[in-house]
Amino acid sequence: MAKCAGCGKGPQFGNNRPWSKKATRTKWSINVQKVKVFENGRSVSKKLCSSCIKTLSKV
Repeated sequence: MAKCAGCGKGPQFGNNRPWSKKATRTKWSINVQKVKVFENGRSVSKKLCSSCIKTLSKV
């Protein structure tokens, strides 16, 4: 399972509910991407979610 190295966010689980109200289990994965980030003056490769990437670009 994919997890964000920045915030620890993982996939969410729930039910699909069509018009017939028949519940089937489903999983929503987060948007995890491999990015190079500068930490302590060094370039480090991390797997971050898109919201963490957006936050880093603002700083």
